[in-house]
Amino acid sequence: MGNGCKIQNNVSVYEGVTLEDGVFCGPSMVFTNIYNPRAGIRKMDQVRPTLVKHGASLDANCIIVCGTTIGCYAFIGAGAVVNKHVLDHALVVGNPAQVSLFDR
Repeated sequence: MGNGCKIQNNVSVYEGVTLEDGVFCGPSMVFTNIYNPRAGIRKMDQVRPTLVKHGASLDANCIIVCGTTIGCYAFIGAGAVVNKHVLDHALVVGNPAQVSLFDR
């Protein structure tokens, strides 16, 4: 976790997640670290790394699927499900997350 990060209520930062400086994690947003988890099978050897770059904002209740990279100063809208890499400065919303019409 980098300098100046803000982690709101009900956010867990798991093994494999890297937050660069100045990242904002909104309330109840979710990181995953195993792509296909199972209760009865230990899979910690299958952790997929997630990188959130400098200054990115992850809004409330969004989900970041493991193995993705969130670009510098990207903004992930509330409730978005991110399952692909997000470019620097992009605004993404929806399920699955897509570049917003306002950002094109």
